[in-house]
Amino acid sequence: MAEEDYGTFVDWNLMGDLAKSSGPTKVDCKELKEFKQMARQGNWAKNHKLRAQVYQQLIKSIPCRTVTPDAEVYRDIVGDAATKKPSSHIPLPEFVDGNPVPRYCLKADAVASTHRIINCIAGQFPDISHCPSLPAITSLLLHFSKDEAQCFEHVSRMLACNEPGKRLLDQTFLAYESSCMTFGDLANKYCTAAHKLIVATAQDVLEVYADWQRWVLGDLPFSHMVRVLDVYLVEGYKVLYRVAIALLKFYRKHKTGSQGGQNQQQQDSGKIRADIQAFVKGIGSTVTPDKLLEKSFSIRLINRKEITLLQLTNEKSLQQKGITVKQKRYKIVSAKEMRDIWSWIPERFALCQPELLFTTSTHGCSLNR
Repeated sequence: MAEEDYGTFVDWNLMGDLAKSSGPTKVDCKELKEFKQMARQGNWAKNHKLRAQVYQQLIKSIPCRTVTPDAEVYRDIVGDAATKKPSSHIPLPEFVDGNPVPRYCLKADAVASTHRIINCIAGQFPDISHCPSLPAITSLLLHFSKDEAQCFEHVSRMLACNEPGKRLLDQTFLAYESSCMTFGDLANKYCTAAHKLIVATAQDVLEVYADWQRWVLGDLPFSHMVRVLDVYLVEGYKVLYRVAIALLKFYRKHKTGSQGGQNQQQQDSGKIRADIQAFVKGIGSTVTPDKLLEKSFSIRLINRKEITLLQLTNEKSLQQKGITVKQKRYKIVSAKEMRDIWSWIPERFALCQPELLFTTSTHGCSLNR
């Protein structure tokens, strides 16, 4: 490949048609409006090297905090990554909420590089408490990075974005939960038929909508996801809402067609979540990337300012209810496990002969004594 500088981590056998470079080789554009149009049309979609260069340009232009870690910081911390053997056994930070790194079209050992980058990010951004989309974003950007350090810098800039009213990634549980509520509000208003289907079939609608970001960042095929990423890096967070609502519309059409319009009984929410996930992963057989974007931007959605206000309203509602951090799940100890634990306690600590502090036979029944 002529684009080896930007494809170090890519398994070209998995890239399919995206491995063949064609179309424009240069983008001469500075106006945001023109960038939006070009991104939606897929102007750089057929040239891997050009796409990588456009991503670098777009991410470099993101307004960031004054002190934002860059590639040199990564090299100082990690050293020469090329001399180290990456290990996919490096655990991911707790704030990704158990979400794995999607491989997409990465080489098998490149997934380990993603783990290393994310762990370095965790050390540089101690204020992040909940960011489930980080593994997918890091994996995607690694496809278009020259090395781990460059990928680290790009992800860091997305996390450090401080442009008023603009967001790229949820970084707290409060922000993430309010985005799920906001998606439910938008689905109810702009995707009514699909929303009614979820209400009719799922026992817990909010549990189903809790996956909305993962539909886009994680479950979509790579060919579809990079087209979304093209627009997302230009237009921001609202693109995720648009694409997720479009996916919900396509899912409803799929269910209506496969069941002939028959009524469904309510099911466990986990089954509905798995069904939507399977549909999104296999969407390439029925919906092209162009068709997905066309559907996404045909939705007459409210503007970014109104979405931000809606999200802030939902955040305030959650704060009033005291829901600001994710509650850890505690394991329930079974009777057998309790007996085993009890058997480990040394006999001198066992309470086999407890001292009686009070008995009615000795002290009587009066509370005045």
